Amino acid sequence: MNFRYCLVPVTLGILCGCSTLPSTGPTGSQIRSTAEEAVESGTGPQIAIVEVDRAEVVPPVLPPVEWTLPMQPTTPTDIVGPGDVLAISIYEAGIPLFGSTGASAEMGGSFDPAVKMQALPASRVNDDGEITIPYVGRLNVRGRTVTEVQEMISQSLRTLSQDPQVLVNREQVITNSVIVAGEVVQPGRLVLQTNQESMSDVVALSGGYRGDPKDLVLRVKRGENEARIRLSKVMAGMYEDLKAYPGDRLTILPEPMMYSVMGASGRVQQFPFTRDTMTVMEAIANAGGPDRSTADPQAVFLLRFTGPNGAEPVVYHFNLMKTPTYFLAQQFALRDDDILYFGNAEANQPRLLIQTISQLFAPVVTVTTVANTLGN
Repeated sequence: MNFRYCLVPVTLGILCGCSTLPSTGPTGSQIRSTAEEAVESGTGPQIAIVEVDRAEVVPPVLPPVEWTLPMQPTTPTDIVGPGDVLAISIYEAGIPLFGSTGASAEMGGSFDPAVKMQALPASRVNDDGEITIPYVGRLNVRGRTVTEVQEMISQSLRTLSQDPQVLVNREQVITNSVIVAGEVVQPGRLVLQTNQESMSDVVALSGGYRGDPKDLVLRVKRGENEARIRLSKVMAGMYEDLKAYPGDRLTILPEPMMYSVMGASGRVQQFPFTRDTMTVMEAIANAGGPDRSTADPQAVFLLRFTGPNGAEPVVYHFNLMKTPTYFLAQQFALRDDDILYFGNAEANQPRLLIQTISQLFAPVVTVTTVANTLGN
């Protein structure tokens, strides 16, 4: 019996059972039709398809992120508040209250022409903004400057001591500081010396950042509010007018910008941005361009969400068979999370059929050759 005639029916049966042929994704016409069907039926997202064939349709480069945190007035650098540790020294001449020692103490606080200094134990401002001074009691110093605190203590002691002079220094500063964390060389608490430090100043004073600034995001929390800015923009001076404010919490997070490549391309994967600002043409080149054996250069698409809330899907169509498209793609700025899709060529379907038939008939040819060899 001839093996060839036995295997042909089996092969035809397999072909009949194949409902689809291998493919890397929809063709350009399929992308258009499915998007239009979703819009017409109202069952899917309202997808807009934009032909990139003139400069007017090229979206502008994203402007700097708008600062969403409330701006605060500049405050004095020596404001006192909860958590601060104060070193208080009291100087007295005449009849001392704190410096009565030896003979003066035995005389019940007699006149002493020498100036006496008494250093009080370090005093931490409590959560209510108060400190405790001997013979005086509690004083609320929250929101006061160091000079004002000195005057408060001095006035409180005037009825108890003869012309007391008070000197206050901050041993530990909490109120006039920010917290810096994440990808910086020296994370921790940073005291603002001038209250004019910009965000880039704070990063520099923390020893600088670790990594590539285009792959890092600066997150700033101010009270209940939060803002996120690409660190490369901050360090380039685009936010030089934005100042750090006491109590801010700055965190540098690794969040590289990425775009995905799908469909009939040389490489199907997710790619990081090679620089801070990329174009669609650079993304096409990085992906290896349309696969010349399976892709349709007339069906290159960019999928992204746009709109005020980033929830409006848009599909941009690039026809790489037209020369002007290359120049437009060079002006078209890529954005984080964009999807670059290379459509399958419709003419590839017959070729895929031939490939499938060839793969299925390969065992037939092999078996026939072996059978003929054995028969001889």
